[in-house]
This record gives sequence, structure tokens and C-alpha cells, in this order.
Amino acid sequence: MDIVALRTAHPDHWRMATAIRALTLDAVTAANSGHSGMPIGMADVATVLFTKHLKFDPTQPLWPDRDRFVLSAGHGSMLIYSLLHLTGYADMTMEEIRNFRQWGARTAGHPEFGHASGIETTTGPLGQGIATAVGMAMAEEILRGRYGAKVTDHHTYVIAGDGCLMEGVSHEALGLAGRHALGRLVVFWDNNNITIDGRVDLSDRTDQVARFRAAGWHVQEIDGHDPVAIDAAITAAKATAQPSMIACKTHIALGHAAQDTSKGHGALTDAKQNEAAKSAWGWTHAPFDIPADILSNWRAAGLRGATPRAAWEDRLATLPTGKRADFLRAFAGDAPVKLGAAVRALKKQISETAPKVATRKSSEMVLEAINPVMPETVGGSADLTGSNNTKTGDLGVFDIDNRKGRYVYWGIREHGMAAAMNGMALHGGIRPYGGTFMAFTDYARPSMRLAALMKVPTVFVMTHDSIGLGEDGPTHQPVEHLAISRATPNTWVFRPCDTVETAEAWELALSTKETPSVLSLTRQNVKTQRTKHTAKNLTAQGAYVLADAGSKRQAILIATGSEVEIAMNAREMLEAQGIGTRVVSMPSMELFAAQDEAYRKKVLPAGPVRVGVEAAVRMGWDRWLIGERGRDTKAGFVGMTGFGASAPAEVLYEKFGITAEAVVAEVKRLIG
Repeated sequence: MDIVALRTAHPDHWRMATAIRALTLDAVTAANSGHSGMPIGMADVATVLFTKHLKFDPTQPLWPDRDRFVLSAGHGSMLIYSLLHLTGYADMTMEEIRNFRQWGARTAGHPEFGHASGIETTTGPLGQGIATAVGMAMAEEILRGRYGAKVTDHHTYVIAGDGCLMEGVSHEALGLAGRHALGRLVVFWDNNNITIDGRVDLSDRTDQVARFRAAGWHVQEIDGHDPVAIDAAITAAKATAQPSMIACKTHIALGHAAQDTSKGHGALTDAKQNEAAKSAWGWTHAPFDIPADILSNWRAAGLRGATPRAAWEDRLATLPTGKRADFLRAFAGDAPVKLGAAVRALKKQISETAPKVATRKSSEMVLEAINPVMPETVGGSADLTGSNNTKTGDLGVFDIDNRKGRYVYWGIREHGMAAAMNGMALHGGIRPYGGTFMAFTDYARPSMRLAALMKVPTVFVMTHDSIGLGEDGPTHQPVEHLAISRATPNTWVFRPCDTVETAEAWELALSTKETPSVLSLTRQNVKTQRTKHTAKNLTAQGAYVLADAGSKRQAILIATGSEVEIAMNAREMLEAQGIGTRVVSMPSMELFAAQDEAYRKKVLPAGPVRVGVEAAVRMGWDRWLIGERGRDTKAGFVGMTGFGASAPAEVLYEKFGITAEAVVAEVKRLIG
């Protein structure tokens, strides 16, 4: 790349792009850490996108019809921070740029959703951004189908690097986008052929252009430093009905001594080399100093969105009153008023009829009541629809010819599904939920963690939640997955014991605005335990007394999910022997921990022996067995200590000693 020729041919563009490059060097040098090369190399693409194509309004950063920009290559965070500052986002001040990677700054090492306006999603784990963006593009299609192009008519743009495309989740994402013809999704591939270890061909030889084409994408190959070519490519991408990949041939750390090397990927802090790079760019200004004329041009780009945003507000006002109110409510994340009534009605019905069903079936019954009154729900499954029970008859299937459809056949893409669901939630106007077997939490885990980190209320429906799934064997039988999910901050894990608790769990999961939920559901049938109707959501308390001791309380059995039935049977046996026994159902440890101490003490008083009952490993249980007024010598656990086996469920429970008889024996041992 002849920098002099580019500077000469496109002087205004060059100076604006160089502002990004200079701020990147200045911020990384001040922090003495960070990634310089990608923002320097992709500055030309970002400048053309933000000044000529991206629809946004820094004064209204949450405008629902804005274009979404996702920096999937999140290590290059100074690219987006520079763009946000230059285009006039009020919270991205120069002081924030100066404090890059420092305590309390909005400019974290990688872009963090919620830290600053204009950051649409947390990125850093490579591949997450592109997969999340697929969900955003799907949300746009669904909402345009529901509300019309008058109020939903935008694009999703992604910058992804070589590392993003190596990650397996990118394969899941691009296959899904191609299948669903997400024509408003545009991915810029930063094709610089460099990773941390060196050249890409150290570890990969994939023809990415052919790969995207094979998946049904429209592909263009351009010089990523030529603003004319970039502009033309974006224009062409917006005109196709296919998702678009623009392969941008770039030079990492363009113009720097580290150009086209692995060193260029990281922190460029050598003062002499940085000075030489700035000289090559024609940048003669002091650190963190943006000349007034350049800043004015950037701020003008930021002002472009005010007019289309105002026009959009006018169009929104023309929607029928009910439809407009529904649109605004969904984007606010508020549950419909009818949700509570639907749940209470189902609870009453179940309490009266007391069906014996698997909680995965319970979940389906709840969804049949909820989905018709909550039009923003979008369900799906990773090729396990009939097993997860996530599809209800009213949803319709999302497809190329039915953008109004609310059910997604995700295919065998647990990771991609979870990331895309996060994208739907981040987009707004959608409440996504999706299912797989709980053992495959392992495949979805990176995106589940990001949901918690970003505080988005994605709902993960995890069925076949124990050895109770039976003959499929230990590969499919989760034993550690409840502990993993419970260990994740800002995550609600629900393991309901029956249909009533399942309904309450769903009500909570669909009402929160900042917490993802994991629903741990059985394959095997369980009895209805809540046969006395109460309008109150007891699951919201995390744990409650399901059955109290008939005589002097000597034992407390704490159980979850399918093991509540075992605990209730054990109580009956213990009571018959004169041992007063309380049963506590604990559908959510997190919500119980959030209750005040007085309530927790009421449910779990000191004195009696305590036995936890759950077909999973003990990790996480000792807080309720030994802590919270318990004692080590008076605490036991009936559950799993290793992996499962292949056999019918009832045999497995017997062989692994998760029975009412075993609970009784443990209580009597502790009493002495």
C-alpha cells in the first residue's frame, strides 16, 4: 500500500481515518497495553461505514431503528472507542480515551455492553460478535415482519478478523445466516493474515471466500484501504438479498514498523516507532489532540442520523395505538400485564387436576399459556424440538417466507443458538428462549456466560437434566452442570419440582430485564406437589416450606426438581417412625440467597439435621447444609459423586442410591 498515494488521492478521508489511528497509538501507549494493529488497519473501512452508511444518532443511542455495529474482533477496542468519541457520543469523552484500560473507565480492554452508549454487545471472546450479530439480524427480520418496514428497516454490520473466523462458532453462525437469507447482515473480514503467533497459515489454510459462498453468502473482495472500493462494496452489499461478506485485504498496523507482523497485533508503545508511523501518516499533532476541522467533519457524520431518526418517530406515531404501545413495551423489556394472569390461571388449573408429567412437558404447558399473550417471545431448539418441548402451535416457524414466525429451528448449533439468542435480546423487542439437553450446556457455555456478564435476560431451556434421562447414558446425563450454572454470577438457575413451580419460574424469567435464566427440566414424569393453589409466586423466594413436620422437627430435607418427590416420600416414612421432618423445595438457590436473613432463618432454622437431595454433585450445596445455621456433623447429601450410566431411569436411581430409603437412612445416621 502506497500511503503517500492514498493520502494524496483521498486527503479528507485519510485525515479522518488517521484520527482513529493516532488515538489508538496514544491510548495504547498511555495504558502500556492493548491491541494497536487492527484499529490501524481497519480505520479506512470504519471511516467509510460511519460517515457514509451507518444509520445512527449519538444523541439517541437506543433508537430502535438504528443500524447495529458489532466489533467482533473486540481486542481492537480502540477502533470503536475512537469512533464513538469522534462522532459525538456524550459519554465517550477524551478523558475516557485517555483512561483506556484503567479502573472505572468506560474504555475497558474489550468492548463491554453497558459501559458506554453505542457498544451493542460485549466482544473479546473471538467469534462471539459475528454469532451475536446473526441474532440481531434475525430480530430485525422478525420485527419487520410483525410491525412493518415503516418502523423496522435497518442493517447489522460486523467487523471480524481471522481469529473470529477460525472459531467454530463462526461456522455455526454463517451457516445459519446463509440458510435464512439475512440480507441485512454485512460482515467485513479484516483479512490481514496475522494472528498473535504469526501468519495465519501457521495453523489454517481455509479459503474463507469459498467458505462463505458455500454457505449462501454474497461475497466481495476489495482493497480494505481504498475508500472508493469500500463505499462501492457496502452499497452492493445493501442491495443483495443474501448476507454479505466483504473480504477487506488490509495491512495490520499500516505504516508502522510492525506492519504485517505478529508484533503489530499487540501493543505498539515504542516512542520512536510510533513517531515514525505518525510521520508516515502525515500526523503532526500532539497526543490526544484532534484538529478542529477533522473533529468537525466527524461530528457532522454523527449528526447525519438526526433527520432519519425524527422521520422514524413520525412514522412510529402513525401506527395504530395498540400496536405502537406493544412495540414500545417490548423494547422497554416490560412483560405484558396479561402474563401474570395467564400464569395464575394455569397454576390454579394444575393444582386442581394434579397431572403427573415431566417438567419439560410442564414447560410446554406453560408456554402454551404464555406465548399467545406475550408476542415478543421467540422460541427454538438445537435440533431437539420434540424433546425440549419448546414449540407451541401459535408461534409459526421463522423462515425466508415467514418472517413473522416465532420459532427457530437452530440446527445442531448450541453455541451459535445461545449467541444468536443473546443478539436477539440485545437488539430489543424480542424475548428469546431456546432449548437443548442440559449436558450440552457445555457447548453453549461461552454465550451463557456472556449473557450473564451483559445482563441480558436470555432464557436457556435445559431438559433431560439428570440421570433420569436414562438409557442415553453418561455422555448425556448432566451431573456437574447445575453447579457450573449456579457458579456463574448474575444467573438464575431454576430446577422446578412440578408444573406449578415451572410456571412460576417462567414468569420470573420473562419478567426480569437483567438476568438470564437456566431452566433445568426433567425427562421423567413427576407428581404435582403444589396441590393447594396460591396466587403468590413462591419460586420467587427461591425456597419455601413445602411440607412441615407433624411432630417435633428433627430433620429438614432440602430438595430440587425431580428429587422433591423423593424427599416427600422420605418424609412420609420418617414421620411414620416418629421423626418430625420438614421438606423444603428449593427451585432457585440464587433467589433464596437474595431473601432477607429473617426469611432464610424461618425456612432453615438451626437445630434439625439437614439432608440435601439432588441427582447431581454436591458442589454448591454446603452453604445450605453446613452454613446458614447448619453444622457439618448434622449435614448430609444424597446425590451423585461420579458420572452416570446407561440404564432405565428407575434402575439408575436405585443403583446410585438416590431413593427415599437412602434419604431416610442418612437422616437416621445423622440423628444417631
